[in-house]
Amino acid sequence: MTGTPGTGKTTATELLETDLDVVHLNEAIREEALYERVDEERDSVVADMDAVAEWLGGRDDVVIDSHLAHHLDIDRVVVLRCRPDVLEERLVERGEGEASAAENAESEALDVILSEAVDTHGFDSVYEIEATERTPEAVATEIEAVIEGERDPSAGEVSYIEYL
Repeated sequence: MTGTPGTGKTTATELLETDLDVVHLNEAIREEALYERVDEERDSVVADMDAVAEWLGGRDDVVIDSHLAHHLDIDRVVVLRCRPDVLEERLVERGEGEASAAENAESEALDVILSEAVDTHGFDSVYEIEATERTPEAVATEIEAVIEGERDPSAGEVSYIEYL
């Protein structure tokens, strides 16, 4: 489970009805010190992806919730999408700085995470879900369909280029 911060990943994964464990990776990175350095300007940490992979231990029985999940060796990638204007508003409401919120909205408009996921895992492993107008429960249902193999891969169906 990946996507730009603010797309609803954590909210949706908390509603999943699955036997798989859900790993909220961003929390684990901070709690387990799985990072290389602190980025003071962005008030964030720079993850050590090798340490993250080692910490996960090659488990394939988990759902990983993080804007970094697509950088891991995984078999399926769900990319949540959200209209950039809505995304920016959500981020500001939860306390992100204006510059950070605008940067994330621009990243969403440019399909940055989707492009990285497709480059790393290929079209046949990426499942894009437009979450802007969907309830968290509806998004969780879509994710469950991916987990169960009941949904076809879909990448490149959502476009926010008009927001640039």
